[in-house]
Amino acid sequence: MFFVYGNYDRKSRPPNFDVSVEGTVVFSWRYPWSDEEAKNGVYSDLYTFIDDGDVKICFYSIATDSPVIGALEIVSVDPQSYSSLATGTDVILVNYGRFTGGLKAFGAGVSREGDKLGRAWEPDATLATTFGESFYLRTDDPIKNAEVAPNYFPQRLYQSAHTLTSPGSIEFMFTVDTSLDYMLWFHFAEIDTAVTASGQRVFDVFINSEAAFSEVDVYKEAGSFAAYDLFHVLKNLTGSALNVTLSPRVGTPILNGLENYAILPMDLSTSVDEVLAMLALKESLRVPERMGWNGDPCAPFNWDTWEGVTCNYAPDGKSLVITRLDLSGQGLKGTISDTITSLKHLRYLNMSNNNLRGSIPSGLGNDNLETVDLSSNDLTGSIPESLGQAQLVKVLLNNNELNGQVPLTLYTIGVRGGFFK
Repeated sequence: MFFVYGNYDRKSRPPNFDVSVEGTVVFSWRYPWSDEEAKNGVYSDLYTFIDDGDVKICFYSIATDSPVIGALEIVSVDPQSYSSLATGTDVILVNYGRFTGGLKAFGAGVSREGDKLGRAWEPDATLATTFGESFYLRTDDPIKNAEVAPNYFPQRLYQSAHTLTSPGSIEFMFTVDTSLDYMLWFHFAEIDTAVTASGQRVFDVFINSEAAFSEVDVYKEAGSFAAYDLFHVLKNLTGSALNVTLSPRVGTPILNGLENYAILPMDLSTSVDEVLAMLALKESLRVPERMGWNGDPCAPFNWDTWEGVTCNYAPDGKSLVITRLDLSGQGLKGTISDTITSLKHLRYLNMSNNNLRGSIPSGLGNDNLETVDLSSNDLTGSIPESLGQAQLVKVLLNNNELNGQVPLTLYTIGVRGGFFK
């Protein structure tokens, strides 16, 4: 995703808005943006698992502000990329910094030197602190084991490296959210022709002063001009800073690339059956755009749901379900889709004072449904027997063009029927 404001509305005030993916808030933009962000834009990306073939991305206004988006790209990646077995499939990896050991940025939206997975790589000079004089290596020679599944790290990444002219350390400092865990990926390739044997360059990697990797010897592990990658999952942070240090044992450290991902637990989303039912209802009822029926009906749970929709946790606690539909007086002119019967947890249904036509779906009524108000529409046909089998305490069907007989069980709750011919 690429966000840019550029003062398009001449208000000199970048907007406040949130972005969610699959019902989980992943980005929050709040005024004021930095001058650099507002003028030149900001790039970020993430990785998530999609189970149903449809990715749901929502931009949510804060107050009256309108979200802004410069570009959006969706790329299919190998499900085993970034060691998904180590994190599970119920998380989102959000980019908190991705750097090349070279002097030039490359990748998506930056240069013609691409990245198969659409990643953008920034020079590490913007973040690195060195204790010693930096020296940057560059080669055009091919790199073994680059561009391979499942991560497809680009060859260009390994053809540049950050090292030092004399023994010293290289440090990186990230500002992080202490409530989250993080996954760091380190990318190495020994592209210094002066290193010809193992033991000539050996270093340690510390994360927040604790050894993550000891005695890293890239030549020993991969040889020369070959990719070598390591990753580390960091949990239970106690401070808002994440410090990475490459400290020498023999010679100087070397780094070709570094990635830092926040491991964001996915929020609960609406059950798949109920999402499909609501999408069908949106189409059949001809719900107007002003009602904001986009994305997930219930998620993120801390946002407002779709207008007229009330949600709650499913009995098993693994998803969100719809318990209330109040669409009274919304000017609806369509029909009631049969898929409404898939809303198994619905307790309250009110579609009164619209211009709905067609029949009441057979099968409407479940063990949870207590109130049905379809009065003052243009509904025709008979009252389905299923309504008589539900645990209803209130039914309003008056001011329609219904015909036939009222199910006997409905008389016990004082149903108000339509006009019977």
